[in-house]
Amino acid sequence: MSKMKGKTVVITGATKGIGRACAEKFASEGINVAFTYNSNQEAADEISKELENKYSIKAKAYPLDILDTDQFKPLFASIDKDFDRIDFFVSNAMIYGRPVVGGYGKFMRLRPKKGLNNIYTATVGAFVAGSQEAAKRMEKVGGGAIVTLSSTGNMIYINNYAGHGTNKAAVEAMSRYAAVELGEMGIRVNAVSGGPIETDALRAFTNYEEVKAETIRRSALSRMGTPDDLANAIYFLCTDEAAWITGQTLVVDGGTTFR
Repeated sequence: MSKMKGKTVVITGATKGIGRACAEKFASEGINVAFTYNSNQEAADEISKELENKYSIKAKAYPLDILDTDQFKPLFASIDKDFDRIDFFVSNAMIYGRPVVGGYGKFMRLRPKKGLNNIYTATVGAFVAGSQEAAKRMEKVGGGAIVTLSSTGNMIYINNYAGHGTNKAAVEAMSRYAAVELGEMGIRVNAVSGGPIETDALRAFTNYEEVKAETIRRSALSRMGTPDDLANAIYFLCTDEAAWITGQTLVVDGGTTFR
């Protein structure tokens, strides 16, 4: 029997893409899954039922607007009513489309009071607010693990990505600070930095086809990354096999940042 069975993970933004793959991976290991969605409750509830029926675990979806960090306290209060423990937290949800207008584009077109601030809130603010609430629960059960999503766009130049890339660098730094201060609670904190992954968020980029072609060209494995590639790395960082890994950023990019 898996040592992970019966534990609980909280994942933000798990109705599709990387978050959805994480929910599937953790559930397949016998871990109960509490996850958030932005607006499509019907789709979220269907995913909950599917995970429960397929893996015989408990799964439930909760609404969350990650641009309103005040929602994290009532979110975790609701999760407390449905789950008896929280062991892992994956800060995954991200924004794209209209909320990033002013934050996605060339440097001279960035607008700090519009999209750039929204990207910061969704990336760094949501990680902080969610991790604080999760850590309080993890301390009660003897510790746990927190993983935030980052991007190799903070290490290499990607066209129009300055707003996202700089905030990914910021959340990596924040995760290192969290790792030092939460270590005494038995909580490990790490980041997973993905190369371009085939998701709806990437497809929303105006230069998506260009990014895809360049990623395949750069990759030592000659392919795009998939949500499962990141989900497997995130899961690993939550296991006992990663018990002495904290304050680190694990790059999962198919070798793209080396070429």
